[in-house]
Amino acid sequence: MTQDSGNGSWLRKTSCRMDAWQVARADWKSDMERFKADQRTARKTGVPVEDPGPPPTGFSFLPWLLMGMGAFSNIFQAGTPQPWLGALGLLAFNSLYIYVVFRAFVKEKREARSTRVALVLMGVVTCALAIGYGGNWLFFFPLLGLATGAVTRGPWLGRTGLGLTALAVAVSAVQDGWDAVNIGYATFLSTMVTAAILSLSEAVRELRAAREELARRAVEKERLRFSRDLHDLLGHTLSVIVVKSEAARRLASRDMDAALAQITDIESVGRQALTEIREAVTGYREGSLSTELDRARSALEAASVEPVVRHSGPPLTAHTETLLSWVVREAVTNAVRHSGASRCEIAVEGTAERVRLRVVDDGRGPVDAVGSAGTGLKGLAERLAAAGGRLEAGPGPRGGFVVEAELPVEVLEREVVTVG
Repeated sequence: MTQDSGNGSWLRKTSCRMDAWQVARADWKSDMERFKADQRTARKTGVPVEDPGPPPTGFSFLPWLLMGMGAFSNIFQAGTPQPWLGALGLLAFNSLYIYVVFRAFVKEKREARSTRVALVLMGVVTCALAIGYGGNWLFFFPLLGLATGAVTRGPWLGRTGLGLTALAVAVSAVQDGWDAVNIGYATFLSTMVTAAILSLSEAVRELRAAREELARRAVEKERLRFSRDLHDLLGHTLSVIVVKSEAARRLASRDMDAALAQITDIESVGRQALTEIREAVTGYREGSLSTELDRARSALEAASVEPVVRHSGPPLTAHTETLLSWVVREAVTNAVRHSGASRCEIAVEGTAERVRLRVVDDGRGPVDAVGSAGTGLKGLAERLAAAGGRLEAGPGPRGGFVVEAELPVEVLEREVVTVG
């Protein structure tokens, strides 16, 4: 019963390893086909391929086993002592070599204890075969160096390479004397070159992955910027158009001139919105705070909300005005659409170091507040935080709703100069 269980376990392990080999081989073939397709496309378009090729796998190390063909032929030659023992050693070395090199390309497997143990066993088998047979069997030391270089990384590489070289020279000297220097040189070279090539390949692929990640994040950032601009532009503009249209409809029956004035404003707002949308697409739009305050006053009056606007302080940079214009636009849009207010105060107070904007209405407050499900004030809070400022919004101490923004003027001035 125990023997049958052991046989079943061995068969399962063998089956799992064969399946892993098949998966690795399929991945390798897929990478090769993709790389060849990119090469064909590059030849047709004339654009060089940036792909460094299919990632290395254990299959790229298998041809080096041909170095052991001399030892394999010695097994069948007359006069070889105990050839069956050499055959078992050759089988053990090749099995351990294949096991190690196929695990060398996955960091977790490469650093696993089982891989280190297999590498040590390879060293024991190599020394035993070299001492017992000599000659062609000494070429297993460079193969051991290949496997060691594939597995070893970091500060231990130099020490490991020198230690393995010293071991190869010492063991080979027993059989070949001064010719052991050639075996030691080949062992050291195979260890260090293999490790250098694989480390460089990994670094190139990590850099390429990092570049792709940075490009992806840049695209996401630009998409977020455009969605915010579009939300702020169209949300405010359409709200103003709706409010002025309603005012024109109410005035049409009793004051045609006033109604025409509202319609003229609608046309002006629409034309300006088209210009701002075009500028937002190209990313060069800069808002004027004075212009935005005038629009806010007009929108509030059209919605029958009494506007009170106060603006004091030194001149502001274009970037500062742009951010504050967004806050004015969003706060006034919410006051017009959601608050049901009858009075709205907008105050801009600036000093040499900081500027503060405060928008207060006496309504019930907008749905789009910081911390709620809305996106307008949330997006503005993120923008101001990125510029070193802050945005707070919530119910006022005496009722109504308060939106307060504060920005460090000097920080933004340095940022604008740097970008410019």
